[in-house]
Amino acid sequence: MNIDSALVRELAELLAETGLSEIEVADGERKIRVSRQMIQAMSAAPALPLAPPPPAGAPAVVPAAEAAPAAPPVDAVKSPMVGTVFLAPEPGAPDFISVGKAVKAGDVLLIVEAMKVMNQITAPKAGTVTAILVGNQQPVEYDQPLVVIG
Repeated sequence: MNIDSALVRELAELLAETGLSEIEVADGERKIRVSRQMIQAMSAAPALPLAPPPPAGAPAVVPAAEAAPAAPPVDAVKSPMVGTVFLAPEPGAPDFISVGKAVKAGDVLLIVEAMKVMNQITAPKAGTVTAILVGNQQPVEYDQPLVVIG
């Protein structure tokens, strides 16, 4: 079997980024499954998987139990699909938008790549970008808030 080591590495990075313990992809009859062993604490209480440490230079994450639940902005532009966000049209190019930038209805805000298709996400209305809620190359879910336009 010819193994695509770049794909295996990409899947392993996706596991680390998302906190998943296993991922499997299929291409015809070929299947690649990547999993990682979850470390469990030895105690009388049920064991929970430990989260991977954040990458160097990443902002600190407050555990969900300590964080106040923040409601997503009502007027946020949401992802129409599951995919990966790209804030610029190509590597090394400036981002489509920045906080404080004025946009018109129909302006490209970012790209969501899904199944190797680059989908432009456009501004539904004119206004000023007040928040960008995702990072470059971050995986996103369907209906996840992406950008707030005020």
